[in-house]
Amino acid sequence: MKAISATILTYNEEARIEECLKSLAGVAEEIIVVDSFSTDRTVDICREYGCHVTQRHLKGFGAQRQYATSLTTHSYVLSIDADEVLSPRLAQSIIKLKEEGFTHRIYAMSRLNFYCGRPVHHCGWYPDVQIRLFDKRYANWNLRDVAERVIFRDSVRPCIIDGDILHYRCDTPTEYTRKERTHADMRANVLAASRTRITSVSPLIHGVREFMHCYITKQGISDGLTGLAIASEKYRCARIAWSKARALRKKNDR
Repeated sequence: MKAISATILTYNEEARIEECLKSLAGVAEEIIVVDSFSTDRTVDICREYGCHVTQRHLKGFGAQRQYATSLTTHSYVLSIDADEVLSPRLAQSIIKLKEEGFTHRIYAMSRLNFYCGRPVHHCGWYPDVQIRLFDKRYANWNLRDVAERVIFRDSVRPCIIDGDILHYRCDTPTEYTRKERTHADMRANVLAASRTRITSVSPLIHGVREFMHCYITKQGISDGLTGLAIASEKYRCARIAWSKARALRKKNDR
């Protein structure tokens, strides 16, 4: 049977990490946790489950994921977040792959996102296909601070695995807002350092564009008030990111 190393990034995830770790039973022979200096019981819980824990400040998600991958022992790496759980079907699909032998270098899977306990089937949140299982000899994470992804040669084609990653994004609207604002701050730094043109109307234009894409193009309207809440937060975060990027660029140009 083939072996898999799982990697998890954590920061104050004591409320969710245990369910994540339980879903990896029988799937991963090794679990690497890179923690951003949690102040709760996250690290203790991970160690109770036999995880190899390393602490490192988070400077960007791509670099952090790549660092976690560099610590793994096995060639095939499964990347999962602390607020994610493998569905029973997905876990069985991966176990079957291990038993029969990997036939591909890259594997993708659908992710079902939850908002305050409710599954969201629109807003671009499902199937939300993610490449999360890969042979690290042929693929790795790029170094983007946000919107990071697994990169690999053009000749490689991902294989879709049956089953879902269950992503519990938030328990409350406040928690969702806090997480999205953190991403908006990181996005602002990326935008400010890029060559993208930023004008006084860019925040509004991109905010409206994000709202329309989520609510209309991706049919968030079909998710009722939940879809409206998600689309509205995308609007606000886009405005924040572009406004902060413009301010940062002006400051750097002085």
